[in-house]
Order: sequence, then structure tokens, then C-alpha cells
Amino acid sequence: ARLIEANLVAARLTEANLSGAQLNGANLAKAYLAEANLSQANLLGADLHQADLTAANLKGANLRESDLKGAILVNTT
Repeated sequence: ARLIEANLVAARLTEANLSGAQLNGANLAKAYLAEANLSQANLLGADLHQADLTAANLKGANLRESDLKGAILVNTT
């Protein structure tokens, strides 16, 4: 999926398959990404502050320059 600079504030993406997604610069602040598959996703510079990433799959994801302040990362892989 190509979601570069997408505005996904508070989006409900629980269990979403975003494997390999291009989310560069996307605004995912306060998004619900519990159990989402973000493996190999490009989240360069994404805003993930206060996002719920409980049990999300982040294997191989690019999180450089991303804002993870206050994000929930319990059981995240």
C-alpha cells in the first residue's frame, strides 16, 4: 500500500495487514494498530505518538526519525 504522508490520525487499523506499506511521513498519531502487521513497512519520519502498537509486528520496519513518544509497544515484535 502506498500511504506516503497519509493523515491517519486515530485510525482504527487493528489487525490490519500493512506489510511492506509505504508510510513515509504518515500521521498515525493516536492510531489503533494493535496486532497489525507492519513488517517491512517504511515508516520513515512517521508520527506514531500515542499510537497503540500492542502486539504489532514491526520486524524489518524502518522507524528512523519516527515519533514514538507515548506509543504503546507492549508485546510488539
